Amino acid sequence: MGEPVEISGLVLASASPRRLDLLRQIGIIPAKIDPADMDESPLKGELPAPHAARLAEAKARMVAQRHPGCFILAADTVVGCGRRILPKAEDERTARKCLSLLSGRRHRVHGGVALLTPDGTAHTRLVTTIVTFKCLDKAEEAGYLASGEWHGKAGGYAIQGLAAAYVRYLGGSYSNVVGLPLHETAQLLKGVGLHGF
Repeated sequence: MGEPVEISGLVLASASPRRLDLLRQIGIIPAKIDPADMDESPLKGELPAPHAARLAEAKARMVAQRHPGCFILAADTVVGCGRRILPKAEDERTARKCLSLLSGRRHRVHGGVALLTPDGTAHTRLVTTIVTFKCLDKAEEAGYLASGEWHGKAGGYAIQGLAAAYVRYLGGSYSNVVGLPLHETAQLLKGVGLHGF
């Protein structure tokens, strides 16, 4: 595939270094990065999958206002346990609650991806990956919390780091759990002529 290529007119509406790295993995560098700064709180009664899809498109539309004539790529990752949306862990207490909830259980990671074309048309995908954690003992939980790796992560863990040792089963897209489902993203970009392989 060779070196990643900068795609003129493509704006990534995310500050996530993981999403940028994932795009590079499939040979793409956005021309600009402009994160959407918006309220990501769930609507009343909103379930995890629709929440991820709604936020991805809302982020794309917010950033599009600042970049007329561009393609806007946005994504959102939501960890769902049953009907519950797990928060991004910004403090250790939240991370501990997330780990306790996920320990020994199956959960779903929903990835919403939206590509907005210059005429305002939204092309969207929703990808769900099933993840099962082993039962964590107190030492494992304490060790992970001490690592700080959970900070800012949906559901309080990063699968591409230490938490990989706790994943007993994964069904579906691995890159979706990291932050961007690459197959679906590549298909969206290819569909509008921005990805040729």
